[in-house]
Amino acid sequence: MDWTRGNTIGHGSFATVSVAKSRFSDDVFAVKSVELSKSQFLHKEQKILSKFSSPYIVSYKGYDVTKDSDKLMFNLMMEYMSDGTLTDAIQKQGGRINEQLIGYYTKQILQGLEYIHSKGIAHCDIKGQNILLVKTGAKIADFGCAKCVDPIGGAVASPSKPIGATPMYMVPEVARGEEQGCPCDIWALGCTIIEMATGGSPWTNVTNPVSLLYRIAFSGESPEIPKFLSLQARDFLSKCLRRDAKERWTAKELLKHPSLEEYYNLNQDFVTSSPTSILDQDIWNSVEESETIDNSIQTISSMNSHLQRVRELNLNSGELNWRWNDDDRWITVRRSSE
Repeated sequence: MDWTRGNTIGHGSFATVSVAKSRFSDDVFAVKSVELSKSQFLHKEQKILSKFSSPYIVSYKGYDVTKDSDKLMFNLMMEYMSDGTLTDAIQKQGGRINEQLIGYYTKQILQGLEYIHSKGIAHCDIKGQNILLVKTGAKIADFGCAKCVDPIGGAVASPSKPIGATPMYMVPEVARGEEQGCPCDIWALGCTIIEMATGGSPWTNVTNPVSLLYRIAFSGESPEIPKFLSLQARDFLSKCLRRDAKERWTAKELLKHPSLEEYYNLNQDFVTSSPTSILDQDIWNSVEESETIDNSIQTISSMNSHLQRVRELNLNSGELNWRWNDDDRWITVRRSSE
């Protein structure tokens, strides 16, 4: 496959994300690239994405190995999402999304979760920054923390594997260093709904990741459900945010919850009225964040390293350059067969 690479639009601890286009068509897609010698995480994501075919999951386009600046690069090609992240949309809406649109996005995220859970995969890092938007709605992205699980029990098949997640969305059992499976995605979905409703963190009065992880693991608390939401929406959230993983509803069960019934036929004009634009959004700003967290959050005993890693992420964050349309900014990438 011949393609050309545009400007870099995202950085992570391992990979770099660029906009790319085919040399033989006008197809535009996203390419996540890393040096071949350091590509084990990207190989894992490629294998997972290649198994999926769902309108609620960012599409897999292929992969190749190229030589770029005398370095062998592993490239993962994915659907290019034009309307930013869910977190971007929240900010564009003034810090809150109305309940009808929350329900619409929630339903699509659940449909994506039901699909991947049926395939024996837990995402393990659901949050607003990993939900990407297009005109038709929301899709789940970034499987850098994903795990293979038992499709029946939903628990991680190999407990020896490192635990990965973003602390703010982490479930109690994972914060304690226990199992990590499909129920963790449901808790994180509840946290994401609170993010949509309030524009803020699902946890209040947080001073640092270490104290947050301890609070999640041992305090007995759950994120506070916004009182201004409807009774049905609050009931839905209560099914997601149960501290006991066995009591949390599954994605399949939640899709039947009465609060989602009215969103089956929500028309597309309502969704596309959300003021998000590719030129306004840093949509790939944290596309690799899950890889960083996966690498830094191994067990509760390493909490100090988590804090240091989060600080590094904050220090390394910055504005991205979106001016990738100029023809002279494209470079040709050789086919892997050459």
